Amino acid sequence: MLPRDKPVLVTSALPYVNGECHIGHLRTYVPADVYVRMLRKMGYNVIFISGSDTHGTPIVLSAESQGVTPDVVVERYHEHFKRIFEALNLDFDYYGRTDSPANHRMTEEIVKRLIEGGYVYRKNTKQAYCETCNRFLPDRYVEGICPHCGAVARGDECDQGCGKHIEPGEILEPRCKICGSKAVFREQEHFFFRLSAFADFLSSYLDNLGGTLNARNYAREWVKRELRDWCITRNLEWGVKFPGRDDLVVYVWVDAPIGYISFTEELLRERGVDGDEWARYWKNNGATIVHFIGTDIIYHHCIFWPAMLKGADYSLPDAVVASGMVKIEGKTFSKSRGIVVWAKEFIERFHPDTLRYYLLTQSSHTKELDFSWDSFFMRVNNELVAILGNLIYRVLTFTYKNFGVVPEGEIEEEVRTAIETARDGVLSAMAEYEFKKLVDAAMGLADFGNSYFQREEPWHLIKGDENARRRCGTILKNVLQILKSVCVLLEPVMPAKMAELWYQLGMDTDVHDTKLEELMKPIESGQKLNKPKVLFRRIEVDKNRGV
Repeated sequence: MLPRDKPVLVTSALPYVNGECHIGHLRTYVPADVYVRMLRKMGYNVIFISGSDTHGTPIVLSAESQGVTPDVVVERYHEHFKRIFEALNLDFDYYGRTDSPANHRMTEEIVKRLIEGGYVYRKNTKQAYCETCNRFLPDRYVEGICPHCGAVARGDECDQGCGKHIEPGEILEPRCKICGSKAVFREQEHFFFRLSAFADFLSSYLDNLGGTLNARNYAREWVKRELRDWCITRNLEWGVKFPGRDDLVVYVWVDAPIGYISFTEELLRERGVDGDEWARYWKNNGATIVHFIGTDIIYHHCIFWPAMLKGADYSLPDAVVASGMVKIEGKTFSKSRGIVVWAKEFIERFHPDTLRYYLLTQSSHTKELDFSWDSFFMRVNNELVAILGNLIYRVLTFTYKNFGVVPEGEIEEEVRTAIETARDGVLSAMAEYEFKKLVDAAMGLADFGNSYFQREEPWHLIKGDENARRRCGTILKNVLQILKSVCVLLEPVMPAKMAELWYQLGMDTDVHDTKLEELMKPIESGQKLNKPKVLFRRIEVDKNRGV
């Protein structure tokens, strides 16, 4: 696991605020939130950072098409993402935006450091120019043919084919996306980052990078090939001005990850921490830095970003955790083709905790997740209702009716062993960034609880003599101990539902602040139970077809 002698900074990739949140986004954010919540239960000092990626050509294009300014588009979707994240109990310590004054200032400072270090240089390069619109065209204003594989591509990336980055001037048969006219190439001065100078550093860095194997392996393949210098300026007005130039802004993939740093600074300032305390996290290896991302931006986080940090003399990420991509009913995710599940519509119909549970359990974190309504209904009905919900309601209803409080009794060895096994499974899963295994370990304890309760048959004992009733109380105390432990282990997964269970158990503490040490502390005899309520209800599948 992570070292305990310094704070942990966890970030999740910045959503691009050019449209609404969908479940593809949440594949990254939900596991990151679970990871942070569990680290805190393990006693780590953690801060959790994210924010909106607000610059770049797509936002400008969207604003132009709507007849508004880019800041209007940004504000609308920034607030949308915040509402979705709050509804899903994604508990960021700070959620910022990259168009903030702090991020502009931080970006300018880092770019200047790279210039001073000799890692940025000028170069005349061919830029697509539309003679009809009479303007140079930033990358997303251009569409053409990929020079690598021949597929239709956008100006900066072969998004329909090989996925390779395309530098300005490389795309074949360019056309203006504004008016559809054929574009021409004209020379213009731009600035390039010497990524090629970091090949040896990156090779060594990746050998020691923590996180998931898919991130390291993907990045290693790129480093084995020739690393090409990146053009880091664009012909836009919306963005962070390149130092000394009014006609150029920095490329969005420069200022976006710098948001991790500026958001840290803004958080600490908000907390009343003076001066340069943010540098504790971002300089001299004063913190453990863990990035949660999607596989589509591994290159940026494992190659481009650490090279920038190294060149500017900042701390490097210690781990990069990359989630697999999302399909919908076996089809490739596509907003334009309507192959998408929108987060807002989902959580209006179903409890947000059920979505959190599904995203974690449907597949291994690094594997592709194929969303289907049938599989969602099955996990809710067969797992949350039939296993967990069944245990909770049966045990609490029976105990509340016959005792009203937690009965007297000792926690039995087999129950202690089952709890310890579940705890160890959760900790092992955390070390591997395998969140399905984490949930499976906790649900395995609930499954054990059902078997124990059914085997001991307390409904017969309650009708017997004093010894039988005493034994009944002991059994119930043990199952309540199991419920308490399941609640602590699953709180990071389903924080709202586990808070409800914590209340029903009669606990007077906050389950969100409860540490793992609480697992082995016996639930107090005589503690009053609150009236049980059903936590999970079966979804009637036939009524929800076509959701």
